[in-house]
Amino acid sequence: MQDNINILFVGIGGQGVLKASEIAGLAGMFAGYKVKKSEVHGMSQRGGSVESHLRIGRRIYSPLIPKERVDFLVGFDKNEAQKARCYLKKGGLDLSEKLDLVLKELQNFRSLNVCFLGILSCYLPVKEKYWLKAIGAEIRKEYLKSNIAAFYLGRKIGGGV
Repeated sequence: MQDNINILFVGIGGQGVLKASEIAGLAGMFAGYKVKKSEVHGMSQRGGSVESHLRIGRRIYSPLIPKERVDFLVGFDKNEAQKARCYLKKGGLDLSEKLDLVLKELQNFRSLNVCFLGILSCYLPVKEKYWLKAIGAEIRKEYLKSNIAAFYLGRKIGGGV
């Protein structure tokens, strides 16, 4: 693994941007990596822009990711993803390009964020068991089954299952 993996989650209020970032950060911590995270959510409760910078690695000095340094852009909204593409580094992956396929396949829209974590998990050096542990720690029991199903759908879409 390179020194750091930089992930930028973007969307609008209510889509679970912050929850997805929290779960991904926990999965990285459970796998033994250092994690730093920063969030921007001004008018999120009104459908405004939300973004969360997440850095996972061996040595991390700042939670903010500079422009042109993002390895993975995870966008839950096409417009927000378009605005954030300037953060992608050359060769970085824009996972939001899979948004139409996810929306077509996903049965419960409220699990969109966890489905994208399944896609993201196909690219990170974090074992599946740590992702499941992190999801279990952050998702309420009554929603856990549907979110685990969404995670595995994401793994299928991402090519990991």
